[in-house]
Amino acid sequence: MLSFLEEFSDEMENTIDLVTPNPHLRMALHLLQGHFDGKIVTPTSLIGSSRVPYATANRRLREMIDAGLIEQRPRTKTGKSYSLHPSDTLLSQWVQLSGRLQRMTENRFGGAGRAQGTQDYYFGGSYATARSIPPLPVRGDPLKIAGGLRVLVHGDPTFMVMENLKRQFEQVLGAPINQRAFSIDRLRHEALRNAERTASRYDIVAVDLPWIGEFAQREILMPLDQAMDIARLDPADFHTAGWKATHWGGRAYAVPAQTTPELLFYRRDMFAAAGLQPPATTDDLLHAASILHDPRRGTYGVAWNAARGTALGHTVLMTMADFGQPILDLAEVAGGFDTDALAKGGYRPTIDTEAGLRAANFLLEMLKYSPPDILSMSWYERVRPYAMGNVGMAFGYTLLAPYFESDETSPAYGQTGYLPHPSGPGANSVAPIGGYAMGIPANLPQDRIAAAVEALCVFTSPEAQKLYVQNGSRTNPRYSVASDPEVRRASPIFEAVDGMSWRDELQFWPRPPIPEIADIIQICGEEFHDMLRGIVPPQEALRRAQARADALIQH
Repeated sequence: MLSFLEEFSDEMENTIDLVTPNPHLRMALHLLQGHFDGKIVTPTSLIGSSRVPYATANRRLREMIDAGLIEQRPRTKTGKSYSLHPSDTLLSQWVQLSGRLQRMTENRFGGAGRAQGTQDYYFGGSYATARSIPPLPVRGDPLKIAGGLRVLVHGDPTFMVMENLKRQFEQVLGAPINQRAFSIDRLRHEALRNAERTASRYDIVAVDLPWIGEFAQREILMPLDQAMDIARLDPADFHTAGWKATHWGGRAYAVPAQTTPELLFYRRDMFAAAGLQPPATTDDLLHAASILHDPRRGTYGVAWNAARGTALGHTVLMTMADFGQPILDLAEVAGGFDTDALAKGGYRPTIDTEAGLRAANFLLEMLKYSPPDILSMSWYERVRPYAMGNVGMAFGYTLLAPYFESDETSPAYGQTGYLPHPSGPGANSVAPIGGYAMGIPANLPQDRIAAAVEALCVFTSPEAQKLYVQNGSRTNPRYSVASDPEVRRASPIFEAVDGMSWRDELQFWPRPPIPEIADIIQICGEEFHDMLRGIVPPQEALRRAQARADALIQH
């Protein structure tokens, strides 16, 4: 819309002799473009964009500052040099104007031949427009933090979007950002190493949700209420399961940065061609997989995490949840299982059970309709064949959806349906919560904590979350972002996940955040891998996993 208005102004000024440049408009457009591109805008460059004489432009600039449309931020300690940024007022006015222009062009030029239906109503819906989240504003004062902000994250698509937007976040915060990204196992190892240092090497660290209990109990993370007023985060805006998953012993230790449930992706076109209904139960899934499975044509029924260790371990825990059993002896409550008292201890593993045996047999059945390299497939590998059209169904986190949603050449593009995990007999459908939260290391020097808090609020704000989505992310921890009309247009996944949250299907009890959970996941990933390879029968895999987990948890 910015580009359109600039080009339209050029055409008007070049075509009609009496039309002269509008310096207020020209400078507003230049300022907004610089903000969205993460580029520094100085008074000199803004005056130069006005296309009017210097003295006139300088007066118009002062008028915009006096009207509260422009923020001035010092660039030096003396305050004599400063950068210019759009104020909250200007950003809000721009959101309203761009929305109205979009609706006007849709009504005037895009409506010919279209039935007056939901699309016209959607573009013209004042209620939806009123809920639109404005662009990320800049801080009035630069973030004061020696050497810049240091962040440790996971190397997934959402955090890579943050890296791509680094210049814009540096503009917003007024400080350089140094980001390091690791795979999941290396990330945990680095976070543990960092905790052993006298002073943290990072101001903010990303934490996989199941690690919260361990990182809290070992004092690797600082309780948030020790560093900030938690009300600033607007906790009620976070998906309930995602927010609760960041707590241990009743205290929050991190802020959800990406709530990414593991869902079942399925090819709607393949299901329709085969006369299949979307699978609601584990039996439905096996039936659909058997119909879609045709190795002679290079087509397979279903892909999932089956690589030895961490990857398969997550699958085991989630599959047990599909059959209505948590990995621990948690008390059953309305909507799931109680995790509030985990910090008190007293829990024990529940692996070698009747439900555990049903889950193990289900995995063995699913193995029959999987790609030949399934036992080495993990996080990204399970979604790639789905994106290539070789698999009819795949279990995957929403953060992996860009592999096919952003690629128009993918056979799955525009043909994917999103479901919670199909449930076993007598169990409820669950969409196990995954993703990462961002916290402050407990050994962070005192003089860096205030800056870390400010950055944490910015990175997890609704404005930032919307920006991630607009740049390709398919994760979101907030209700307000999921209801934003621009976010909903980006992907059907947000509406689907929002519905699951309201139906209480988003749950984090399948991977309870106890200190021993990483080791339990590893144990299950090893013992069940031997079972899938045919080395041991299901009963033996369950017995061995139970014995190792029992030895791990001794109260």
